[in-house]
Amino acid sequence: MSSRSPLTTRTDRLSTLWGVIVSGGVIVAGVLLVSLASNANPTPLAVACTLLAVSLAIAVFRLFNPDRLRSQYTEETLSLASDMLEDIKGGLTPESAEAICRHLMPETHASTIAVTDETHVLACVGDMHDDFPPGSLIHTPATRYVIEHGIVQSFTQAIAVKGERGFKREIPAGIIAPLKVRDRTVGALKFYFTNTHEVNRTQYALVAGFSELISTQLAIHELELQEELTARAEVRALQAQINPHFLFNTLNTIASFTRTDPARARELLREFSSFYRSTLDNSGSLIPVMREVQQTKRYLTFEQARFGDDRIDAEFTVDEDVQDAPVPAFIIQPLVENAVRHAMRDEGTLHIRVSVCAADENALAIEVSDDGVGMDKATAARLFSETALAGVSAPQGGGAGVAMHNISERIKRFYGPRSFAHVESAPGKGTTITLHLDLLGSIFVDG
Repeated sequence: MSSRSPLTTRTDRLSTLWGVIVSGGVIVAGVLLVSLASNANPTPLAVACTLLAVSLAIAVFRLFNPDRLRSQYTEETLSLASDMLEDIKGGLTPESAEAICRHLMPETHASTIAVTDETHVLACVGDMHDDFPPGSLIHTPATRYVIEHGIVQSFTQAIAVKGERGFKREIPAGIIAPLKVRDRTVGALKFYFTNTHEVNRTQYALVAGFSELISTQLAIHELELQEELTARAEVRALQAQINPHFLFNTLNTIASFTRTDPARARELLREFSSFYRSTLDNSGSLIPVMREVQQTKRYLTFEQARFGDDRIDAEFTVDEDVQDAPVPAFIIQPLVENAVRHAMRDEGTLHIRVSVCAADENALAIEVSDDGVGMDKATAARLFSETALAGVSAPQGGGAGVAMHNISERIKRFYGPRSFAHVESAPGKGTTITLHLDLLGSIFVDG
């Protein structure tokens, strides 16, 4: 079994010291009684009283001035808790379960510590490792009871269990606590002891406390996972909402070029295939910003073919040091699509400028600007709000309202409160949309 930690060693020494003080007080009290009964010399009696007073003073100090002990105990417990939270930030796995067992072993009197899921042993560290190896089915009825009912259980009567090696193994005593996510038990934390007297209030509180700590972190992990899955679902929703008018218009454009310019028709068809393949592939949470820019360029290829090369002029500037910066898929293309659909005048060229650069050391700035028809302040204010979802007839922000709102929500979810989308526009003077992404605050940054 692994060596004891300073926390456990100090607790054991204090318990021993407390026993010595109590024993000494009893002995001194006995000497005092004997001296009184035998009318002995008063000097030894005075010495005995002095020793008794000192012992009582130490005991009182020990009982009523525990601040220093509590401070040291709290500091070391928090340090252990921090290590455990780091171990299980990825959820309950065989690797994280073993790390938990190895961290807890020096802090207890247990001879074996194990972690299970609902049906199997995930990790077992200590004397009984060979009997209950990872991957084996749960062996004890007590563990199954804890998982079924979600309550802490202890036992001090030996339990005979047949281990994986085929031999019966006797477990003298143990404490088993449930691991929960919300109200659902997902596993158990088990402490086994070689002596029944080691199952005491301290060990019981230790097991219950650590099971609650682990359960809290598992619940946090599930929330983060659910948040990521929700974000991916929204991306898939965007994929499903690809404007059918764009699809039909592009196919019609390609069909028209098959008669007038077959070579360009073949080129557009290849680009169209790549465009939709990339659209379907970009279902991951984050992609390099350069891939999003390339997808946006493909989109503009079809719109330029449809309206004419002289009707849309696009310029892209991406700083070299941010080309691999992670961004959500469909974060630039909808902004450019919004400009093409709503900002073009009846005549003349629409100029679109897209720039991506570092806003500061830990932030990314994406700017999409055009010199199109623009919009008033009220419409601009609604562009990324929920009201845009209903404003189908509103210029520049109507039909694209779903995509705009989706971008705003994903920015908040992925990059935290210091990230934002900002719109500057005026009728007849064009529109500039700026996305500020706090990379340091991203939920995908390991921390």
